[in-house]
Amino acid sequence: MNRLLIVDDNEDIRKQLKWGLGRDYDLDLAENADHALTLFRKHRPAVVTLDLGLPPHEDSSEEGFRCLTEILTLAPVAKVIVITGNDGQENALRAVQMGAYDFYRKPIDLDELRIIIKRAFHLASLEAENRRLLSTTLPGMNDCLGIVGQCPKMREVFAMIRKVADSDASVMITGESGTGKELVARAVHAKSPRGNNNFVAINCGAIPENLLEAELFGHEKGAFTGAHARVQGKCEYAHQGTLFLDEIGELPLSLQVKLLRFLQERVIQRVGGRQDIQVDARIISATNINIAKAMEQGTFRDDLFYRIGVVTIDLPPLRERGEDVLVLANLFFRKNCRDLNRKIGGFSTESLNCLRSHDWPGNVRELENRVQRAVIMTNTRFIEPGDLGFDDQPPSSADDPSPSVTLREGRETVERRMIQNALQEHAGNISKAAEVLGISRPTLYYLAKKHDLDQGNHA
Repeated sequence: MNRLLIVDDNEDIRKQLKWGLGRDYDLDLAENADHALTLFRKHRPAVVTLDLGLPPHEDSSEEGFRCLTEILTLAPVAKVIVITGNDGQENALRAVQMGAYDFYRKPIDLDELRIIIKRAFHLASLEAENRRLLSTTLPGMNDCLGIVGQCPKMREVFAMIRKVADSDASVMITGESGTGKELVARAVHAKSPRGNNNFVAINCGAIPENLLEAELFGHEKGAFTGAHARVQGKCEYAHQGTLFLDEIGELPLSLQVKLLRFLQERVIQRVGGRQDIQVDARIISATNINIAKAMEQGTFRDDLFYRIGVVTIDLPPLRERGEDVLVLANLFFRKNCRDLNRKIGGFSTESLNCLRSHDWPGNVRELENRVQRAVIMTNTRFIEPGDLGFDDQPPSSADDPSPSVTLREGRETVERRMIQNALQEHAGNISKAAEVLGISRPTLYYLAKKHDLDQGNHA
């Protein structure tokens, strides 16, 4: 059973909460800050309800803020729900800015407080599971250059990397754009006997055809206009190491013939040269196109495929990797918070749900981009769906704003109307309106203030 710490100097309130919540949670009751901190250090509850007016300064919030600060210092992930009087909204908002999860104004309505506490435990549980996944030694994670994944398909990928690394077989890596094909190529290289030598990458689809041959094989002085000196190609730089041919499906047929000769004979000739140059390089290639279909259409040579695709590693799209999405999101979140020196509590429950349900057409690259943007842009304690770009949907109903307005203006108009309707429907009850809208109470307070809406007199 979840453990809940209740901190309140009023004995009647402690008894009320013990009676109302005792069947759902293991309760610890404290009447002052020192007692609360003693119990917190002993049991480390995930959720705390904290009255800001504690002795010996019941008429101010000084002791409550001290207790809040020390709890969050001991456990920054703790979910602290501060409870204030009717005139304490300013202190409550200050507490949320300091890191409190939520706030609630007296008099206490047990049904509403249950909703807030239940959501707090739910979020704490999700965050704990994410931390567990992040700290677990995932199969292949430590010995595959930090590639992260625990789903069955990624475990198969890790096993393939370990098997092929020790051989000199050519490897083809397939998968959608953004799935991490170059990371896998680098992992194969690093674990191979060639790992201390060069890993040379070239994107076959990013270089014009008339320059690609010289990039691959080098050129002699005077071979073409602008060739003022002899230049080694990527193949030579990869001697005794690994040559990574990214987007090999874009390689022109004329160069496919020359690459095939290199793979068969292990010799090259620079553009404009006649000397055969011996090159010992392992070939790893990658593509996001359907190679089998390309061979049927005659745009990719069968004999080249059989040379470069001795072993094929197929990377799954992110949408098929289950909880790996949350593991990766947390990794990117922590990295960007560290790099950008941002102090953010993590992802809200709504954001975690969005991360799970999104289709991820851009795969891991899209996820990394969205998380980085969210860390930069968020103004709240937790990253919300809007920070991740999940609320940018155009209006659709007949009475929605004119298409002449910008997308941001249209979104804000719809957002304001939805919040206003929810508050009116529930008579200004923030807890119930937030639940219907699927957002946290602090987020609803923030949005209501942003749109200059009456928040009512209810918590």
